[in-house]
Amino acid sequence: MEHVLTLEEFVVRFRKIKNLGWIPTHRSGQTGIGKTLEDLLGIAENNIQGPDFGEYELKSARIHSNSMLTLITKSPDTPRANTTLRLRYGYASGAYGNNEKVLHSTLNANSFTTIANTRHKLKVTPVMDKLYIEDENGLTDVYWSISVLERQMAKKLGTKFIYVKAKSRGSGADEKFYFKEAYLVEGFSAANIIDLLRAGSIYVDLRIGQYHGGANDGKTHDHGTGFRIKEKDQAALFKKVTRIV
Repeated sequence: MEHVLTLEEFVVRFRKIKNLGWIPTHRSGQTGIGKTLEDLLGIAENNIQGPDFGEYELKSARIHSNSMLTLITKSPDTPRANTTLRLRYGYASGAYGNNEKVLHSTLNANSFTTIANTRHKLKVTPVMDKLYIEDENGLTDVYWSISVLERQMAKKLGTKFIYVKAKSRGSGADEKFYFKEAYLVEGFSAANIIDLLRAGSIYVDLRIGQYHGGANDGKTHDHGTGFRIKEKDQAALFKKVTRIV
């Protein structure tokens, strides 16, 4: 039977890893930090949802990184919202052989985002129990229920996890990591979502395209509207953060 790493064993192993100094990545690209850490800890890589060891998820981030993590994907609750948004604010794309519109844009609550050459500007705005899309003229009729967003995030992020921060230098296959500190993060906080939205720390990626060819040619294709956060900010979604190394 495979031995399951305990929290105490993790602390001992991580201190040894920290003492190694700069370590070459075990994989090129964004996932290199997680792969390298898992290998050094002796945790087998898997694609199964659930804790990485014992009752803990293992998450890692490059210090000062602006890379984004997807929290959940969720289309607006408004009926036919994606088609409404695409036709109202979309723009023609050279990726398609027709003049149908697409809408790819990253929104936040702090400032408006200009939408290509449409003269439209969009942002997200929390009001009461809803998160609205706002344009240059004010709130639109497109929204998400905040309680639904909270439930979906709690379901996906509700476990406690170990959060490791590392310095990074170099890039690609030449990237190296210095695994600097580790935290125990517990208690997902729905209340923090509103604060992070208002602070502009949670981003909404609109990824609305169209089908190309076939019976659905030109019709709306939802590529998954993503709620995202910078990887260095993910611990802010939780109530308790305790440094363990």
